[in-house]
Amino acid sequence: MRLRHKPWAEEFIASHPDIVVPNPEEQRGKWNEVFKNDNPLHIEVGTGKGQFITGMALANPEINYIGIELFDSVIVKAVEKVQAAGQPSNLRLLKVNGSDLEKFFEKNDVDRLYLNFSDPWPKTRHAKRRLTHAGFLSIYENILPDFGEVHFKTDNRGLFEYSLVSMSQYGMKLVYVSLDLHKEMPEDNIMTEYEEKFSAKGQPIYRVEAQFQLPEEK
Repeated sequence: MRLRHKPWAEEFIASHPDIVVPNPEEQRGKWNEVFKNDNPLHIEVGTGKGQFITGMALANPEINYIGIELFDSVIVKAVEKVQAAGQPSNLRLLKVNGSDLEKFFEKNDVDRLYLNFSDPWPKTRHAKRRLTHAGFLSIYENILPDFGEVHFKTDNRGLFEYSLVSMSQYGMKLVYVSLDLHKEMPEDNIMTEYEEKFSAKGQPIYRVEAQFQLPEEK
């Protein structure tokens, strides 16, 4: 996807520190101070325009949410989405790289992690960039609690198949797998912008809930 440059985006983001947390590395290990409670924290890596994470925050006020997005031109849309939703107090955004999560979260900071419609990086030489590659799974394991879960949705069958293998080889337990999520349509499913687009075309949506295991259980 080609991103349109927005020269005003950086200033716009900086003007909303109540939504996009500035200097998030300073909050490592103390996100409860940001949200002013000890509720569970769920994060979405690659939050895009913010429809999923905003919907989740509105549907589950007893859970704190953080949407993570790297690109200025995309995260401004997420900020606007948060504002339009009334700026839920249990929702924040971070403009950071998903590969740097350990700079901002320590072990047990995050209770669940979501990956939605991530870039498939189809070329084999780019496999390490896929957000379900073992290198990223190791990062997630280091910020989640024991038996923490990663929930992943995609429309890309190739990436989904790769992810199932990658997670299994890493030693994760596949708790739930769906090859056509909308055929089952769980009541608590919050759709992303991409999910609405692809499902409207009749394209199946794939989903997996995978759980990390203790070393002796892998």
